[in-house]
Amino acid sequence: FLMTGCSSSTTNSNSENKNTQDEKLTVYTSFYPMYDFASKIGGDKITVVNMVPAGTEPHDWEPTASDITGLEKADIFVYNGANMEHWAEDVLESLSNKDLISVEASKGISLMEGHEEDEEGQSEEEGEEYDPHVWLSPMNAKVEMENIKNAFVQADPDNKDYYEENYTKYAADLDTLDKEFKDTLSPLPNKDVIVAHQAFGYLCAAYGLNQVPIEGLSPDSEPDPARVADIIEFAKEHNVTVIFFEELVSPKVAQTIADSIGAKTKVLNPIEGLSDEQQAAGDDYFSVMRQNLEELKTALQ
Repeated sequence: FLMTGCSSSTTNSNSENKNTQDEKLTVYTSFYPMYDFASKIGGDKITVVNMVPAGTEPHDWEPTASDITGLEKADIFVYNGANMEHWAEDVLESLSNKDLISVEASKGISLMEGHEEDEEGQSEEEGEEYDPHVWLSPMNAKVEMENIKNAFVQADPDNKDYYEENYTKYAADLDTLDKEFKDTLSPLPNKDVIVAHQAFGYLCAAYGLNQVPIEGLSPDSEPDPARVADIIEFAKEHNVTVIFFEELVSPKVAQTIADSIGAKTKVLNPIEGLSDEQQAAGDDYFSVMRQNLEELKTALQ
C-alpha cells in the first residue's frame, strides 16, 4: 500500500519539534487547498510540503514510502478529511512520530452525504460517503483555516499572535469573497449548473444554485448512456448553454453533451490541484475562485 501511487518530487529534511521562535515548523499537507491554506496562515514561520504533486488528481492518489518518511519528521500534518484522503487514517496509525499534530481541517463543518444514480435513475444515499469538497464554500474554507491556525498555535505558541493575525486577514478576505459570490449570482436568472464531476455541492448550496453532475463524487467514474441521455434532455429543457468540466479530468463526456445541444464547454475548477504554471503565475484559492465566479456569471446570464 505504501509503495503505490504517484511519487512526489518534493523532499524535505527537518529536526525535532520546534520550540523556539527562530525555528520553522515543518508542515505536510495532503493536497493543494490544504497547502494553500496552511501557507497563508503559517507564512514565514513554517516550511510546508505538499504531498500530492502539482497537476495530479488527488482522489485516488496514495503516498509513497518517501512521503511516509517525510511525515515521520514533520511537526504538523494537515488533511481535509470527509473521506477525501482515503489513506490518511491508516498512515497516521502507522507512524512512530507520536508528537505529530494531525489536523482534520473539515472538522466542525456540516457534511453533505454523497449520492449516486441507481439503475432507474433515482438518487440513492451511499451510507457513509460524503462530499469532501467543502473548501468550495468560502465560509467552509474559513473554518478550515481556523482549524489549521489552531494547530499552528498549539505547536508554536510563541508565535500565536502571528498566526492569529494571518487568520484574521484571510478570514476577512473570505468574507469579501463570499459577498462577491452572493452579489453576483443572486440576481442571475438561471440557476442550473451542469458539471462533469459532483464536486460543487457546497458552492451551489451556498449560493442558491442547482448542481447537475454528469459523474459522481469520483471524477474518473464513467456515466452510463442513460445518464448522458438524461443530462442532454435536462439541458435542453432548461436552456443550459454551458457544460462545465475540470482541468485534471478528461473533458470527453462534457464535450459530447455540449456538442449534442450546441452548448459551450468551460472550466469550473474544484481547486483540487493547480499546475506548476498556475502556481508560477501567482494563482491561488482566491484567484481561482474568482475565475470560477466569472465563468458562472457568464453561463447563468
